[in-house]
Amino acid sequence: MQELISNLIANLIFIFERLSWLSVIDILLVAAIFFSIFLLLRGTQAMVVLRGAILLIILVGTLTSLDILPAFSWMVRTTFPALIFVIPVIFAPEIRHALERLGRAGLLKSTEQSAGPIEEMIKGIVSASARLSDKRHGALIILKRKDNLDEYILTGVRMDALVTPELLLQIFYPNTPLHDGAVIVSDLRIVAASCVLPLSASGVLDRSPDRQMGLRHRASLGITEVSDSVAVVVSEETGAISIVHGGRMIRRLDSERLENILKAFFLKLERKSLFQRLLSSKKIDEQKAPGDQSL
Repeated sequence: MQELISNLIANLIFIFERLSWLSVIDILLVAAIFFSIFLLLRGTQAMVVLRGAILLIILVGTLTSLDILPAFSWMVRTTFPALIFVIPVIFAPEIRHALERLGRAGLLKSTEQSAGPIEEMIKGIVSASARLSDKRHGALIILKRKDNLDEYILTGVRMDALVTPELLLQIFYPNTPLHDGAVIVSDLRIVAASCVLPLSASGVLDRSPDRQMGLRHRASLGITEVSDSVAVVVSEETGAISIVHGGRMIRRLDSERLENILKAFFLKLERKSLFQRLLSSKKIDEQKAPGDQSL
């Protein structure tokens, strides 16, 4: 045991003696890449799979480093190339999601819209959610942001209608043809209703202290795990209003909090740069100049 510890210490000293500033940059770069991957997969089912894969790699790497297991080492070296092809298959949705984000980052075209119509849309959703909550009518409203939701829109009934409380109340009225499923809102319009969404398998709801959350809540978590959309859920059992984003849920919201959160997501406050503020203040001073001469 002492010999093993001595060898370990000697190896560590050998590594630190050969460490240079380029090596430090190399290590930090690799660490940043792994951190970005973990941040991207955080809160998804893929994170659980990745955690298990890392533990398995560490265990296998430790066993293959031992000279007393030559047959096991040969088997691992033989099957390792096949794992390189298996990983993209397992993480295909997450890889596609990451590539979509990278592709959007290079777009110069602005997709922002004026605040007035967005506020009207938010007020319509908040009003409908409050009235659905009072009547305990279940509802699931998905608000598209930047990620493409066409594959889920195709599963529903196309509508292309303005967002109004009355229309949302009619859609989610119990036992109507469109009440079962999700409404997807894109570009300030209801593009489809009765849409089928992926269910979350992350286990967030299983760890919840109460068990009133059903398929609507699982679907809201599922769609926000694979996209950057925002989901508004009204519970059929309790009437509680929840909002979901990034695989995380805020529950028991009132109308005011729901409206404030939606505005935080979809309304961007104008922030002037220092140069713009100096320029505007200069214009104000120039406008005041004629009046200042009389002082």
